[in-house]
Amino acid sequence: MQTAAKKEVWKVYGIWAFWVGIAFFAIYPTCNWLTSQRTATYPLYIDAELEIPLIAEFFWIYMSMYVLFLLPPFLLNTRQLKSLGKQLVLATFVSGIIFLLIPTELGFQRVQPDNLFYSQLFSQLFTIDLPHNLVPSLHIVFSAIICFALLEGIAHKSWKLIVWLWLALLCASTLFVHQHHMLDVFSGLLIAVIFKLYFKKGNSHV
Repeated sequence: MQTAAKKEVWKVYGIWAFWVGIAFFAIYPTCNWLTSQRTATYPLYIDAELEIPLIAEFFWIYMSMYVLFLLPPFLLNTRQLKSLGKQLVLATFVSGIIFLLIPTELGFQRVQPDNLFYSQLFSQLFTIDLPHNLVPSLHIVFSAIICFALLEGIAHKSWKLIVWLWLALLCASTLFVHQHHMLDVFSGLLIAVIFKLYFKKGNSHV
C-alpha cells in the first residue's frame, strides 16, 4: 500500500512538473523576446542598489533553486503537490502578464568576475537570463512558493529554519549575482504569499 501511495506521489509530481515546464518555457522566453524588441523600459531601482557588490560565490546559492524543485515529492503528499503545481503554473501566467505590462531594465552592468571559472559560469548565466522580465523575479516567485509548500510538509522546527534561511539566501543571491533589484525580490515574495494565502483558503479547484 505504501509503495502504491509513493507511486501516486511521483505520478502527480511528474504531471505537474510537465505543466510547470510548459508554462515556463511558453511564457518566460516569449516575454524576454518581446521586451527586448521594445524601446521604452522602466528603471525600477534606486541608485544606491547599484553599489551592491557582485559576489561570484553566490552563483551556487542562486542556482540552488533547481535543487528545490527536486524536493517536493520527498516531503509532500499528493494534495500538497497538486496545490503546489497549480500555484506555480498560475504564478507564471500572472508574472508573464506583469512582464508585458511593466517592461523593466537591469541597472547593473553585466560584468563577468575576474576569476576564469566564474567568468565562464556567469557568461552562460547572462546568455540564459536576459536583463528583462525583472518585476517580479520569477526566480523568487518559484523559490518562495516551493519553500512555503515545503514548510507545510516539514514538521521539525530545525528543518523549517533551514528552509527559511535557504529562501533568505536565495533572495540575497539574486542581488549579489546582479540578476535582480530589490523591487523584483519584494514583488516576487508578494506574489508567492498571495498565492499561498489564496490556496490556503481552499481555492485549490482553480
